[in-house]
Amino acid sequence: MTDPKEILHNYWGFEHFRESQLEIIESVLKGQNTLALLPTGGGKSICFQIPGLLLDGVTLVVTPLIALMIDQVNELKKRNIKAVAIHGGLSSREIDILLDNCIYGGIKFLYLSPERLTSELFLARLEKMVITLFVIDEAHCISQWGHDFRPYYLKIKDFTELFPMKKLIALTASATEEVKKDIIKQLDLADPKVFQNSYARANLSYVVFKGENKFQKVYDILTKVAGSSIVYVGSRKRAEQVSRDLSQKGISAQFYHAGLSFDERNQRQAAWIQSKLRVMVATNAFGMGINKPDVRFVVHYSLPKSPTHYYQESGRAGRDGLPAKCIVFYNFGDRSVLASMIAQDSDGNRMARMTHNKTNQLEQ
Repeated sequence: MTDPKEILHNYWGFEHFRESQLEIIESVLKGQNTLALLPTGGGKSICFQIPGLLLDGVTLVVTPLIALMIDQVNELKKRNIKAVAIHGGLSSREIDILLDNCIYGGIKFLYLSPERLTSELFLARLEKMVITLFVIDEAHCISQWGHDFRPYYLKIKDFTELFPMKKLIALTASATEEVKKDIIKQLDLADPKVFQNSYARANLSYVVFKGENKFQKVYDILTKVAGSSIVYVGSRKRAEQVSRDLSQKGISAQFYHAGLSFDERNQRQAAWIQSKLRVMVATNAFGMGINKPDVRFVVHYSLPKSPTHYYQESGRAGRDGLPAKCIVFYNFGDRSVLASMIAQDSDGNRMARMTHNKTNQLEQ
């Protein structure tokens, strides 16, 4: 198959591309440096997965979270597309076998973290691979103004100098004008082709509730309307408490935060994606890039840290295009807590980032 529309139909079952997808794919195939800024749920993955299937060799995908890697690899495998992810949850022997498969086994997509690009073992094995497309997913992480800043994203430019890529695409769903310019600068994209669609999602409705008894309101919503949900909270302790209280009232719920082991997070995410679990009560460690189309509610039990966080987190609702609700609960105390968090972040931002990124490096 050499036609993107034919691949879209045969592998994904769709007859038509969404806005800008085909133009982005054509830009990548022409070898233009491409930056795609599409809304959450706007079909970013297809913009590099279809070119990856059309090109001979391996598509190398840099992405920041293990959960995101595993989700996308599982989605590709469901479509009988050979894909693997290398991450810290694997043994050295398992990683060695996967790298061999990328060289000799017909693997089409290799997912890894930006930290892995500095590994001497990986760089030595990469010399034997045929890399035809380089993908930087969640590219806002490269910017110091991005809400998920990761210093190792800054080393991607060093990597591309060692291994020049003829075809490159960077993608994100949450970039301000400042972040967009920084992505282009940090990746040293020469004459990039930039695609930017409206972030508006007509199927999402936004509601704000003010009041004290948040739990009762969340419970009332979940009992009146069916469907998968995410409840975002501001702390690990609150995630465990709300999850426990919902479970005691007969709601299928579980909690998710960065304090869980790799296996626990993976198992809970899988149960939620497969609708064996209805409600995930989570900190913002959960959800980036997760492809679950039928989320009917995203509830912020605690105020989000910023408008950018809120846009990305609420955008996990209604990816199937059907109506979904994004609900924020707040009271006067929440405003005080958030103001304190913002002040602490401003005063101790550098130390917080160092701690956050050290944790990420250990995980990846």
